Parts: sequence; structure tokens; C-alpha cells
Amino acid sequence: EEDEAALEELLGQSPLAPGPGAQRVAIVHPAVKWGPQKSPLTTAELQIAEAVALVDTLQNWTVLDKIIIPTKNPNKKFVFGKGNFQVLTEKIKKLPHVTAVFLNVERISSLTKKELEGAWGVPVFDRYTVVLHIFRCNARTKEAKLQVALAEIPLLRSNLKNELSQRDQQRGGSRYIMGSGETFLETQNRVLKERELKIRNALEKLRRKRALLRVQRRKCEFPMVSVMGYTNCGKTTLIKALTGEAGLQPRDQLFATLDITAHAGFLPSHMAVIYVDTIGFLTDLPHNLVESFSATLEEVAYSDLIVHVRDITHPETILQKATVLSVLRNLNLPSHLLDSMVEVHNKVDLIERYKPAEENALAVSALHGHGLEELKQEIEKKILTATGKKILTVNINLEGPQLSWLYKEATVQEVEVMPEDGRARVKVIIGSSAFGRYKNLFPNSKIFM
Repeated sequence: EEDEAALEELLGQSPLAPGPGAQRVAIVHPAVKWGPQKSPLTTAELQIAEAVALVDTLQNWTVLDKIIIPTKNPNKKFVFGKGNFQVLTEKIKKLPHVTAVFLNVERISSLTKKELEGAWGVPVFDRYTVVLHIFRCNARTKEAKLQVALAEIPLLRSNLKNELSQRDQQRGGSRYIMGSGETFLETQNRVLKERELKIRNALEKLRRKRALLRVQRRKCEFPMVSVMGYTNCGKTTLIKALTGEAGLQPRDQLFATLDITAHAGFLPSHMAVIYVDTIGFLTDLPHNLVESFSATLEEVAYSDLIVHVRDITHPETILQKATVLSVLRNLNLPSHLLDSMVEVHNKVDLIERYKPAEENALAVSALHGHGLEELKQEIEKKILTATGKKILTVNINLEGPQLSWLYKEATVQEVEVMPEDGRARVKVIIGSSAFGRYKNLFPNSKIFM
């Protein structure tokens, strides 16, 4: 009960959450014209379109205006040059009832945030704060909420420094608190450290619990397939199509899935498999956010196969692929998982006569069922290789215990009874350890690979 009370305290109202009211947002995109910060795989128009999609994900948030302003270096104090900054400020001040500005960069410093808010007179959000708020709104489980709370810590620290600098200007230096020997900054930093430690401990308890469930799954020898991809590429829709699970309700929005969820399905040979739905990725997703969700993503390292789903209709599909592969490489996954990955080109029903340019990619429409049988066959082939499972036929005596043993320890696919001999041919899928036990228990059994 004490643990639950402590957890509820950690999951209380976030000090960083924007108010519950509606937000009328101006989106500003700094377009880097040249240099190492300019991505060759996208355009300013596509980048601002993704920023619009992020805002549209949030309830009661509306886009008031989209402004693209060129800059040489988005990392400087005011982001833009003096002339462009003045033009931008005039535009923002003329917007009717604007309540916030979304500056479409990964992260802005507390100093830049303070300067921009002073110039524009409204709160300024970066990608970190907007994505974090989407996570906050979509978090359903305790684990997801804890991971969001952990991702907030760097922002709280940044805000603390900003608040302290304002106090210094107003009071002329920091004061010791009530003779405690601690400055205001030291006290607040200590509180934040304690909060971070509590969150990490709570997450560790949940991680151990998940590890226990993983061990139980391993005992059942269910193969695991992690379905990954850029946010809103159709992962959940694909899993619903592969499993037929009616309870799955895919949503056409960014970051609809924040928690790892597992769903049982069957492959062409009737082998049971568990499909794992994972959090989507995003270009320029801040490192702290990825790190906070690493406990969730660690489940991927224990899977037998990764299926990488791509929205092949998206104009930035190549950039999205590069983003996903970059995150997967940074997770330090076993090399065999990255080498055996299945690439799925989804939403091909929207492109006439589509054929994948990549040699091993599979074209599917999760919504209409196109290409699903080929995908299942490919998954089965890769799973058999990864797990060492075998498909074989054994000739058994019906009066002996072999048939009941096979039903218990393996996946029985077909039983062809030969009544005149009192025997049967049984087609099974069997794991390596179970196959070894079978040969020891029934050395005289005839086995056909």
C-alpha cells in the first residue's frame, strides 16, 4: 500500500503540462538553407507538415498559422538572424488570439526559451515539449506514465536554472534557505534527484516483473516477433490483420501506442507466435525521450525476429527508414536480429501496381489483407531458422504414449491414422530441446525430416 501511495504521488499532475484549455498555436520552422544541419532527405514543407500532424494529435490544439523562416544556424540565441527575427515577431503579434508558438526544433535552451517568450509574449514549445505532452496524454499504464515522468526531469532542471537566474536578477544573488546551509538551487536539485531515483526504482520493479513474464513465455517456447516502425506507419493495423484480434483498435495518429503490447497469432504451419507492438519512432526525437523508454524497448532484444513496417506512401519514407534503423542500431541489439529483419512496405493499396525497389521487401496492405500470406510464410521461415525449431513427421505406435507426449511438448499439425497397422504419421513443429528429449524417450521411433 505504501508503494502504491508513493507511485500515485510520482504520477500526480505534471508541473510541465500545459493547462487543460485549448491552445491556438503558430508553428515556426527554421529552414536551414545549407551546411551540415540541412537534411538531404526532406524539405522544409515536409518538416512543417509533420509538426502540424504533431499538434493535430492533441485534443483542443489547433494550428493558427505555419511560418517557414530561413536561418543559417538554428542553435544561436534567437534562432534566426536579426532581420528575419523582426519579421517573424511582427507576424506572430498580428495573429488573432495566438496562445503559443511551436518552434520546430529538437530542443531549445532555457535562455533561448526565455528570450523568445519575452519577445513574443506567449509560451514557446519545442519538439521535446510537444512530443512529451503527446506521450503524457497517451500514457495509459503506470510504466508509460513513469517513463514520461522520467523524461520530464531534464526539462525541470532546465526550468530551475532559468527560474534561478530570474531570482538573481530580482534579488541580487541566491539566498540560503532558513539557515539550512543549502541554497535554493541546491535544495531544488536535491528534490529533483530524489524524484528521479524514486521513478527509476519504480521502473526497475516493473522491469523485473516483465522479465519474470518473459521467462514464463520462454518456457512455453512461443516465438516472439517485434513489430517496429516510424510512428503512424500502420504497425497496430498490421498486427490486427495478422492475428485477427478484434479488440485491437488502431488510431490514425502519432504515438497512439506507447506501451509494449503482446498479441497471439498463428503462422501457416499452425505454429503459435506472439506479435509485440512497440512505440513508434520520430525524426529528431530527443535522446532523453528515447532513453526514458529504453526499458520498454529492451523487450525487442529478447525477440526472435523484427518486422520493420514502413508507410511506403509517405513522401519521407526513406528518411523514416533511416530514423528507425538508426534507433535500432543505438539499442545495441544482437547482430542476428538486425541481419534477419523483415522489411514490410505497408499501404500499397494507395499506389497503383506497386513493386518494392528493395530486393527482400514485402508489399502489403494491412487494411485490405493484400500480401499477408506471403508475409506469414516469410515470418515462419525466419522464425524456424532463429529458434532452431523443426517441422518433421514421426511414425508412432498408437498404443504408446508418443501421441499424447507430442501434443503436450510440440505443435501437432496433422495426424494420419493407419488403422490396419495400429500406427499413425504425425506432422509436428518441435523445438530443439523437446526434439532431443523425444529421441531419448522413444529411440525406436521413425523420424522423417
